[in-house]
Amino acid sequence: MANATTRTAVTRDLIGLVAIIVVAGIGYLLFPNNLALLTRIIAIAFLVLSLDLVTGFCGIATLGHAALFGAGAYAAGMASVHFGINEPITMVMVGLIAGAVAGLISGAVVLRAHGLPQLVLSIALIHLFHELANKASSWTGGSDGLSGITPDPLLGMFEFDLWGRTAYVFGVVLLLIVFAVLTRVVRSPFGMLCRGIKEDPIRIRAMGGAVQSTLLRMYIISGAVAGIGGALNAISTQVVGLDSLSFTLSAESLVMLVLGGTGSLYGGLIGTVVFMWFEDLVSAANPFHWLTMVGALLILVVLFAPRGLYGSAAAYFTRRGERR
Repeated sequence: MANATTRTAVTRDLIGLVAIIVVAGIGYLLFPNNLALLTRIIAIAFLVLSLDLVTGFCGIATLGHAALFGAGAYAAGMASVHFGINEPITMVMVGLIAGAVAGLISGAVVLRAHGLPQLVLSIALIHLFHELANKASSWTGGSDGLSGITPDPLLGMFEFDLWGRTAYVFGVVLLLIVFAVLTRVVRSPFGMLCRGIKEDPIRIRAMGGAVQSTLLRMYIISGAVAGIGGALNAISTQVVGLDSLSFTLSAESLVMLVLGGTGSLYGGLIGTVVFMWFEDLVSAANPFHWLTMVGALLILVVLFAPRGLYGSAAAYFTRRGERR
């Protein structure tokens, strides 16, 4: 029985990876002149996936997750501008480390509270990170942004051109690698422990589980994922602004996660694509009232698909299969 369950999970993961490749290929073929937007969607998808790790799998309330994304973006940007580290893969690793450190700091603070106080601490953290980046203008560029990021050709052969082809393919490969790793993490005993803590932390603690250290480790992993997204954004746009550390970005990432469905990873990806693509379409069609249409979409999803697009669809097909 266990082997059958494992094979089913592996098959589902392979189907997910193939689906990412297919959707990415379709996007490349259909929108060759809009690859910058597609790359931005991939970068934000890392942020939403990282948020799903702590909110969907651990039940941690946070509205300051963009701090981890911004830490990775600024670290990769400063590595290029101030230290001459322009190799793209190295810049991603710098962003990963910076995001993990930011996750360690944020987790150590946020996990000291629960419920609404936890939410307030996360909001305070995003504002502190934002203010630090604004004041350290000699390093970060302040309100003008950090410019002059010049990534070298990927693997010494593929330049980051204005069309964004290299950045897009690079982002897709990174997403495939990270998604494959995260599917293993959330199905591991560590991932199961995180789910147990979300459901009943008191029982897990009574069974001898280290609740705080487990949550902190997941927060660090989450920070590393968000840092990769920030580094990818810095490499693709070649500029980092304070919007990478904004409360708005944190709130939007939570909306994308709820839209797609929490606790599945797939929901985070679907929510990101749907929200950002819909936002781009309606803002171009109606620049004055596009927020109204976005708000209407969110209300409809919450009312008629409370588990999110992916979560509600998965629940529907599960019920249908049980009836058969």
